[in-house]
Amino acid sequence: MPDLSFQIVEAEVPPFAAAPMLSFKVSIVNKIVQERISSIMLRSQIRLAVTRRRYSSDEQIGLLELFGPPDRWADTLRSLLWMHTNTVVQQFVDNTIADLPAPCTYDFEIASTKYFYALKDGDIPLDFLFSGTIFYENEEGQLQVAQIPWSKEAAFNMPVALWQEMIARYYPNSTWLRLQKNVFDQLYQYKVRQGLPTWEETVLRLLHTSGEEVQP
Repeated sequence: MPDLSFQIVEAEVPPFAAAPMLSFKVSIVNKIVQERISSIMLRSQIRLAVTRRRYSSDEQIGLLELFGPPDRWADTLRSLLWMHTNTVVQQFVDNTIADLPAPCTYDFEIASTKYFYALKDGDIPLDFLFSGTIFYENEEGQLQVAQIPWSKEAAFNMPVALWQEMIARYYPNSTWLRLQKNVFDQLYQYKVRQGLPTWEETVLRLLHTSGEEVQP
C-alpha cells in the first residue's frame, strides 16, 4: 500500500492561463519502492498561515479590516482558508512532480484578497492539507484503491512578489470592485450629472467632497 509524502518545491504564474492563476509544483514520493502508482485524484486545501510571519506598520494598517488593531492580534490572528483545489496525477514509480493549479480572484470581498493586497514584500506562508484517492498496482499487477490520510501536509512560503506579478499581468495598474446594482446606479447618475468622463474622476470628486485627503 502506498505511503506518500508531499512537498511544494516551486510556485509560478502559468504563462498562458486565460484567467488569474498560480501553479504549485508538488513533489510526491512513495516510500514503498518500485510500487507502480496508476494515478492519483489529488485534493488540497490551501490555508494562509498568517501567524508565521511578521508585519510592517504599513501592513498592519492594511490588515485592520481582517484582524483589527495589532494589540488584539493574540486573539484575532488566525489561519485563513484560501481555497480548495484538485488535480489528477499521472502514472509514476517512486516519485514524480505534479502541477497543482490555484485559480485566483481579485475580489475585495474575499478575505484572502484583502490579505494579499495588504502585504508589501517578503513571503506568504501557506499550508497545504492533502487528501484524495490513489489507484495503484499490487505485486500481482492487480489494480488497488487507497485513500490519502488527512495527516499528509506541506508548508510553503510563496513570495509576495509572485502574487503581485500575477495581478499586474491580469489587472495592470487597476483593481476590481463589485457594487450592488442600486449603489452603482446612484454612482452612475452622479457621474452623468457632474459631466465626469471617467470613473477615476468620479471617485476623486466624491473624495474631495467628503474632505478626504487625495493623493495626486
